[in-house]
Amino acid sequence: MTDIYVYNTAARGKEKFEPIDPKNVRMYVCGPTVYDHAHIGNARPYTVFDIFYRLLRHVYGTEHVTYARNITDIEDKIMDRAAQEGVSIKTITNRYTKIYQEDMRSLGNLEPDIQPKATEHLPQMIKMMQDLIAKGNAYVAEGHVMFDVTSMENYGRLSGHSRDELVAGARVEVAPYKKDPADFVLWKPSTEEQVGWGSPWGKGRPGWHLECSCMIEKHLGETIDLHAGGQDLIFPHHENEIAQSECTHGKEFVKYWMHNGYLTVDGVKMSKSLGNFYTIRELLEEHGGEPMRLSLLTAHYRQPVDFSNSNAKEQKRRLDRWYRITAGAAAAETVPATVIEALSDDLNTPKAIAALDALASEETADQLLAGAQFIGLLMQSAEDWFKTELSAEHDAWIAENSVKYAEARAAKDFAEADRIRDEAAGQGLVIEIAAGGEIKFKAQ
Repeated sequence: MTDIYVYNTAARGKEKFEPIDPKNVRMYVCGPTVYDHAHIGNARPYTVFDIFYRLLRHVYGTEHVTYARNITDIEDKIMDRAAQEGVSIKTITNRYTKIYQEDMRSLGNLEPDIQPKATEHLPQMIKMMQDLIAKGNAYVAEGHVMFDVTSMENYGRLSGHSRDELVAGARVEVAPYKKDPADFVLWKPSTEEQVGWGSPWGKGRPGWHLECSCMIEKHLGETIDLHAGGQDLIFPHHENEIAQSECTHGKEFVKYWMHNGYLTVDGVKMSKSLGNFYTIRELLEEHGGEPMRLSLLTAHYRQPVDFSNSNAKEQKRRLDRWYRITAGAAAAETVPATVIEALSDDLNTPKAIAALDALASEETADQLLAGAQFIGLLMQSAEDWFKTELSAEHDAWIAENSVKYAEARAAKDFAEADRIRDEAAGQGLVIEIAAGGEIKFKAQ
């Protein structure tokens, strides 16, 4: 069996991945809050950890791996969006859940085995809060249920933050009902106008951290193998998940933590005010799913990745080359060892891409196809790929040059005709003359 090594955030180093039960490997990735289109930064964790899911299935068997990625459909931002539009919360969450799932498919990500929704887990949340209160880890104050961070001796160990950093990083108003400034909300009251659910503490709604702990507990168990997400979730979200779950169950919550680095756009942080804020949907429409996917994999997942339109176009050209090489080929029965070895070394996707480039020849086209398809690329026929390419990128060139080419042929200006044909080849096109003299431009 292939050995897998991962950088475990909790251990601050690379470790051999050894699941609790090799026949029941369980992983969880924090999913979206569905109140708007997901942006390109959101696409990164879902894509890189999709690769890890594929690797786990390859090593342990598809039937022995369970992947859960949740839908956060309880959140104040959702309430605000619904109020702005004058529609129900369900209308907002259904709309953006559908868009998000379409975007994930377009990026080539596999469907998780489980996609739990927060709204379906209120009974589990109430029970966890009752257990925490009974154990002295939580308290009720002015309609709120708060987690008492002082009740957990090693609170903060995942992030390694100092006491001052924990308080500052909590980003929560220092309220008079808190016993400690770092205490965080498990349950908060709702007004008559706000959405809420009944509870022993009155009408209210759960805190974001609590939702994930309860979904994991129900679908994956009290201790899981792997929890992953963006670097920005280490604190407070993942730190607070640990606090809730470990204090409830009295055992380790997660064995391995994996976190991906930030995404920038053209070298700077993405921001609507800077005009460099892009949704996944916008970029899919411009570049297509496979170039976007490959672009997100060109940097190691723990390092920052800089997205740019030029990089997406570069990956499109790389895919063009791979598709030309593999046209008509059948995938090898096994995934190339060089690809598996790269991914098994802390999900080294740049090394895996280099391994695919090394296989980009007619002699190893079958291995290139098998390796690329393993990571969700080259998933269509070359014919279909280049039809898409022609429609998307070459209409303007053809419109400008088709008449010129016809005129050159009619004037027997073969030098000009050859020049246009060569230029077409540089664009990835071939010119065909039908029996009736009709000129056709096709992708190579």
